[in-house]
Amino acid sequence: MELGIPELRERMKLMAERSYDAVKSLPLHEVIGDIVDLQLDRSGISIFEIREEHVFSRTGIARGHHVFAQANSLAVAVINDEIALTATADIRFVRSVKLGEKCIAKAYVRSISGEKSKAKVEVFSYVGDEMVFQGHFVIYRSAGEPIIEGGN
Repeated sequence: MELGIPELRERMKLMAERSYDAVKSLPLHEVIGDIVDLQLDRSGISIFEIREEHVFSRTGIARGHHVFAQANSLAVAVINDEIALTATADIRFVRSVKLGEKCIAKAYVRSISGEKSKAKVEVFSYVGDEMVFQGHFVIYRSAGEPIIEGGN
């Protein structure tokens, strides 16, 4: 701190802001978690640290809607459109997430053949190397822009 070097979290956030596309579909402050990589209509990554306010007090296990919210907001944020809304979500919680763990969500945009107004977004959330959540989202997009098939 004495040298004026920002803490690691702030440095990561600054670097991430410079290295990814700007979110168009919602204000950045409405994304749950910190986006560290975003390539519109291709892929995105966000990190969400589970804190006291995200867990059941008795068990220290994260409430599912927080883990879902991270994945859902990333699925919307990765869409290159002014208006992007979740049409459907098929989700699966693989294991519970605990207080202090960091969820890393990775989103991949897929095309839906014959559909220009919808995009399929797959989101996988991990704690370390272990998958804790997976979701398959269909996102409505107002502009009907063509989607370039994303890759893993």
